Amino acid sequence: MAKRKTILVIIDPTSKAQPALQRARWLARTEKLAVELFVCEYDQALAGDRFFDTNALKKARAAHMDRLRKRLERLAEPLRAERLSVSVDVAWDRPLDAALLRKIERSRPWIVLKDTHYHPAIRRSIFSNTDWNLIRGSSVPLWLVKPHEDSAIKSVLAAVDPLHERDKPAKLDRQIVKTAKALADAAGASFRMVHAFDPAPLYAASADLMSFPLESVAVLVDALRKRHVTALKKLAVRHRIETANTHLIDGEARDVLVGACKDFHADLVVIGAVARRALKRLALGSTAERVLDFLPCDLLILKPGPR
Repeated sequence: MAKRKTILVIIDPTSKAQPALQRARWLARTEKLAVELFVCEYDQALAGDRFFDTNALKKARAAHMDRLRKRLERLAEPLRAERLSVSVDVAWDRPLDAALLRKIERSRPWIVLKDTHYHPAIRRSIFSNTDWNLIRGSSVPLWLVKPHEDSAIKSVLAAVDPLHERDKPAKLDRQIVKTAKALADAAGASFRMVHAFDPAPLYAASADLMSFPLESVAVLVDALRKRHVTALKKLAVRHRIETANTHLIDGEARDVLVGACKDFHADLVVIGAVARRALKRLALGSTAERVLDFLPCDLLILKPGPR
């Protein structure tokens, strides 16, 4: 853990717009955090190799990295003018996703912010392999920032799973709600807690069992829904969330959250993802895996752990 809480902002050197930096600026002011701006670069044309890494290539590489560092210093100037603590770092490393994860492990920031992209024509986010590998591999919270015309956060949703049917520990739901509420309070935004209840698998299973009466399935679904309602109410009471801001919605998690984002004009969804190892990472299996590509707003992904 870093001695001082730091926001690590991953800067895209190919883009003029830096929405993640604007989010970081707000968060640093709000939470009184330090900021580190980071660029990871690797250009094959400047790389050389063990036998052909000439002095000319080394000088060109050094000059290129110096230009990147100076650009970060320019980006840092407005934040420093607000008396925020800002440092910069550049690295020559590849592949990008692994290099970013190495940086996260070295720096141990409090949170990582990174731009991601959204394709309005098909109403779907375009997550790169780098984004997905950060989601799966980052040991600290990851805030993926979408391009936005209005940078204000006016509505925050906490996506929870109080019965932990999607392999999430109870502590993670509490972490999600606590974090989402704190951010909503800091931004003066509305806050809502949303949980998806999907009865479809039970009905699908009953269809496979031809002798199983549909009426009996309906009774089971109703009993299970009551369990979800009770668990959600318990979570709401624990965190003093008003009933009007607590929503259990029937449907598959992806559809429910996308619909809730539209209905409540969400600017940020706080969601959990369980870290997995080795081959299990290929099928993350959490709600995050199914919904991230479809949500039109910023996403803050939390992992189980002390906060």
